[in-house]
Amino acid sequence: MVRERSRLRDPGGTSGGLLEFLLGFAMAVGGGYLLVDRVTVTSGYWSLWGYNAFGLSLLPLLIGTGLLFFGGRSVVGWLLVLAGAVIIFAGILSNLHLYFAPTSLFATVTMLLLLAGGLGLIARSLRAH
Repeated sequence: MVRERSRLRDPGGTSGGLLEFLLGFAMAVGGGYLLVDRVTVTSGYWSLWGYNAFGLSLLPLLIGTGLLFFGGRSVVGWLLVLAGAVIIFAGILSNLHLYFAPTSLFATVTMLLLLAGGLGLIARSLRAH
């Protein structure tokens, strides 16, 4: 029973403090939320030499899917499906535009201090005291 109680009190299996961990977690989540809340994400269109290229990125996925329907153990089909999924995912990420909304210096510093302080408290709580 003593070992179970100790395990609940000590985060990460060390003799650190549970209160430090919880306070750091709350600070990190709060600071991260406030920071991410100020970011606007938009997307542009895919272009290749001035033309819309989204259809071209679907070709490996479609050909691989066709090969898998023909024979489910086709290595080439699985490679094309995987390559098509990676191309689409990378294309989506590369065409995102992130904008940090105008905010005061005080609010920005508060967000960053909450995030950094919370991560520091979490790291401290995992270290033996």
